[in-house]
Amino acid sequence: MTIKRFADDELRAMSDAELKAMGLRDAHLDEHGYVYATIPANTEKQVPVICFCSHMDTSPDCSGKDVRPQVVRNYRGGDIVLPADPTQVIRAAEQPALADQIGHDIITSDGTTLLGADNKAGVAEIVAAAEFLIAHPEIPHGAIRVGFTPDEEVGGGTTYFDVKRFGAAFAYTMDGAGRGTLETETFSADSMIVTFQGRNTHPGFAKGKMVNAIKVAAEFLRRLPLTSLSPETTELRDGFVHPYALEGAVDRASVKFIIRDFSTPGLEKKEALVEKLVLLGIDLGEAAA
Repeated sequence: MTIKRFADDELRAMSDAELKAMGLRDAHLDEHGYVYATIPANTEKQVPVICFCSHMDTSPDCSGKDVRPQVVRNYRGGDIVLPADPTQVIRAAEQPALADQIGHDIITSDGTTLLGADNKAGVAEIVAAAEFLIAHPEIPHGAIRVGFTPDEEVGGGTTYFDVKRFGAAFAYTMDGAGRGTLETETFSADSMIVTFQGRNTHPGFAKGKMVNAIKVAAEFLRRLPLTSLSPETTELRDGFVHPYALEGAVDRASVKFIIRDFSTPGLEKKEALVEKLVLLGIDLGEAAA
């Protein structure tokens, strides 16, 4: 196995080149960063066109630049230490899914960057499937469209996707919890940013003047439900209000939210809750007491 390091732009170009090298003549990278291709049908039977798709971007929460992967060969169980930062350990006791990987090779980052398997793994799966189907024409199939998209992690993956031109009746996204899982429904999501404007003064002369935006943001977050409406307390078709990033200083602080639900009215209700908590106002003197 050859492990390469690449950024999203390089991945797009590489995917396009690999698909063309397999013989997918229509493979192309468009001006919006989408990669399209077709595995031609090898049967005269009329069947619907299907699609295999995946997103190429990785989470913005951690750098994915200059990934230096490690390959754990024939995993025999136990903890996995990330070599460039030994304080980071994938612990078997905390990750039950590791038990299912005994005997397999496992790829991790070195601990300094994100690995980006979400969703470079999906891209690799689709490219490998295309290569296999082309090498085995005895497997009959209709036309299979391939699509690689950018910006899924920030909610814009379908913004410029040309559905009509793509022409598939059904699509299967390779991006999920693991082998054997098929998800037939997904949520809708919005983002919210709540910003608190404070007032900074010299701390030696701050009485009655300073307004600490960090404390205001903390009190606002304290008002969120503790036993509901969060990823750690919900399951199945429950929506949630998820603060995932906090940036702050005395004079200004902001909280970034992901809002998820399975209906537009559900999104609106959760966003209204956040707005209500902001508009209630916060008495820091009362909070401190």
